[in-house]
Amino acid sequence: MKPSGPRSYATSTMTERFDCYYCRDNLHGKKYVKKDEKHVCTKCFDKLCANTCAECRRPIGADAKELNHKNRHWHEDCFRCAKCYKPLANEPFSARDDGKIMCGKCGSREDGNRCQACYKVVMPGTQNVEYKKKVWHEECFTCFECKQPIRSQSFLNKGDDIYCGPCHDKKFAKKCFHCKQPITSGGISYQDQPWHSECFVCRTCRKNLAGTRFTSHEEHVYCVDCYKTSVAKQCNGCKNPITGFGHGTNVVNYEGHSWHEYCFNCKKCSLSLANKRFVINGENIYCPDCAKKL
Repeated sequence: MKPSGPRSYATSTMTERFDCYYCRDNLHGKKYVKKDEKHVCTKCFDKLCANTCAECRRPIGADAKELNHKNRHWHEDCFRCAKCYKPLANEPFSARDDGKIMCGKCGSREDGNRCQACYKVVMPGTQNVEYKKKVWHEECFTCFECKQPIRSQSFLNKGDDIYCGPCHDKKFAKKCFHCKQPITSGGISYQDQPWHSECFVCRTCRKNLAGTRFTSHEEHVYCVDCYKTSVAKQCNGCKNPITGFGHGTNVVNYEGHSWHEYCFNCKKCSLSLANKRFVINGENIYCPDCAKKL
């Protein structure tokens, strides 16, 4: 918007009678102002016709430069930005609802959106980020953890805090029980512990165990074959590994030796001795009756 320019004045050179509309003084050879088709001397104009300046509330005399906008009037020197006091006679400006006149820059600051981080105005045309009806300067939209600008990266929020992908995973993602690194997608759960699927492998042969039969020993997992050959105890009766797979899962342990429960039988009469009294002779076990006959 631009205000109108200053008034122009005329000097009479007429020879016939030419008087001020109010005081009837002769205006020949004098400065006068034409107001509403009436010719008025400068003295009467200042006293009776001058507009009042919207800023200083003083009359705008005939000799003063006057600016006007929407039926409001200012001395040229009074037409300034209400914020920074910059003269606006030849500058773009904005008129606010409260009557204040502001330069373009101050108007944008006053009316523009404020950055959620630094609370300064986000000027029109500058790089910014809008998220959930809020706005940030691009350099102010940073990760809550590492404080680096997000820019074109993907991000996640936790409450009102913004995190870049790596920091969110590091801080909030479940960590693999084996490698202790975040699990960002997929994964499996075993004994209430999360694992990367690629970490859930046999400790011995490194075979992936997802979807297969396996067992665990001392916080490590094994496929069936490796558990039998590398970890499982050998039954003192049948000499096969005690794995817990297949027929029977109970084990009998005695003085460093182990038996499948179904192998813990009297050597002579084959009576099952699980949970019963027994006698050991060498590597063999006997019921008390058979032991007496030896």
